[in-house]
Amino acid sequence: MTADRPSPDAAPDDAADATPDAGPGAAAALPEAVREIAAGYAFTGPALELGAVLLGPDAYPQAQVRIPLGVLNRHGLVAGATGTGKTKTLQLIAEQLSAQGVPVFLADVKGDVSGISAPGTPGDRVTERAREVGQSWTPQGCPAEFYALGGQGAGIPLRATVTSFGPLLLAKVLELNETQESSLGLVFHYADRHGLELYDLKDLTAVITFLTSPEGKAELKGIGGLSAATAGVILRALTVLENEGAGTFFGEPEFDTAELLRTADGRGVVSVLELPAVQDRPRLFSTFLMWLLADLYQELPEVGDLDRPKLVFFFDEAHLLFKGASKAFLEAITQTVRLIRSKGVGIFFVTQTPKDVPGDVLAQLGNRVQHALRAFTPDDAKALKATVSTFPRSGYDLAEVLTQLGTGEAVVTVLSEKGAPTPVAATRLRAPQSLMGPVPPERLAAAVDASPLAARYRDAIDRESAYERLAARAQQAAAPAPAEPGPEAAPQREKEEGREKGEGRAERPPQEQGGLLGSLLSNPAVKSFARSAGTQLGREISRSLFGTSRRRR
Repeated sequence: MTADRPSPDAAPDDAADATPDAGPGAAAALPEAVREIAAGYAFTGPALELGAVLLGPDAYPQAQVRIPLGVLNRHGLVAGATGTGKTKTLQLIAEQLSAQGVPVFLADVKGDVSGISAPGTPGDRVTERAREVGQSWTPQGCPAEFYALGGQGAGIPLRATVTSFGPLLLAKVLELNETQESSLGLVFHYADRHGLELYDLKDLTAVITFLTSPEGKAELKGIGGLSAATAGVILRALTVLENEGAGTFFGEPEFDTAELLRTADGRGVVSVLELPAVQDRPRLFSTFLMWLLADLYQELPEVGDLDRPKLVFFFDEAHLLFKGASKAFLEAITQTVRLIRSKGVGIFFVTQTPKDVPGDVLAQLGNRVQHALRAFTPDDAKALKATVSTFPRSGYDLAEVLTQLGTGEAVVTVLSEKGAPTPVAATRLRAPQSLMGPVPPERLAAAVDASPLAARYRDAIDRESAYERLAARAQQAAAPAPAEPGPEAAPQREKEEGREKGEGRAERPPQEQGGLLGSLLSNPAVKSFARSAGTQLGREISRSLFGTSRRRR
């Protein structure tokens, strides 16, 4: 089965007037290959409509390509060369999920997804595409919230504390090697054990500086050391990060990822993270998205397979996440993708070719929408061959089809309701019903101002944390020692010594006695735990995957 180069605006010759409601005779008139494909997508439960089967230049609206709603927590991949329609595919899937009551998270790297909140604009091309694929097109927007990392943009500021971000993710942002990453983990461990809250970058800088001082080195003797050279590398990387403006991403109030699970009037809220302001820091925003997933994993209960996911998360420019990642980081990503399915969360990675995604992750992506690939260079040819090898066997010559697809067309295979792969289907995709482009800036600003979340997250706060506590400790150490008491203080001193010996009062209560209980209560770690009302112990217990840990409110 091969495909001539199709045009996205060309109407099929023998199916120009066909619709899904054309009757049983219309289905019988379909080519046998199209009927076989259509049978593989005839699901009984709720499903998302992607488009019509494409054979040669013709689309067959009687043969619809769909994704069962219940398998979207099995994750997916949307891939294709620049300009082939990946963003519109995200929009098409996201708006249907919202209509089905499923919340969606979208990373808007280029600033052109905000239109999902507004009804689409009718036009000849939309009308023609709807006719070709048998779509009843009605302009409709989705309920949406707009966010921006640390307030660098028009959206609601989205922040995380350094503590909850964790050492593995931060090491990825700072581009540390494995030795430096291990040392950063030691710094986090020390801060956790000693009640030093790491809210922002100045807190982390203060702790690292302290641990390279003589006093700090002495405190690290029992658990390892932090070399001056390694500390210097980390501090320089933190300075660069701060100078790039990334300091605003770390701090309070920390974003509660439960906000991403909201619905409005029975429709899922689409959370759009506006990223154009930080396009020049791709490593940071891709890693921040991974923090969102890791935090969701920790917060959500196990639910197994549901009839519909709790949230579907679209990870745009996914190749940036994996580029230059350490072995530990890749292992953590793989584990997150594998385990978060049971929490009811689906992840779609969006990138140019499947080879951008590590094999262990790619193996877990059951739903595939592959837009056109180009083969202009030997490297392109290798990427095309690798992509073809990731699809199930089919009657298509995929190496040919994938280079001939037009804009808004893709090769699709998904998981059926029984979990088996569906037939590979070249597909002419439906047109999104929301606006295919950005909303005007003033409309976006008005939507942010009207959001109930603005009052909760807009203004940054700076509470006492590691920076202030270590500064106070240094100030106290630098203060002059008190003068020696004179002879007139002797009676008072004798009285205090008598108290220490137990004279004039009852036996000490059990908590002041020796033994196991006394040892526990005199332990610095236990005292630190008591002072912080259990926060530190909670972090130690809950750290997993990326070392992330939410500070319990």
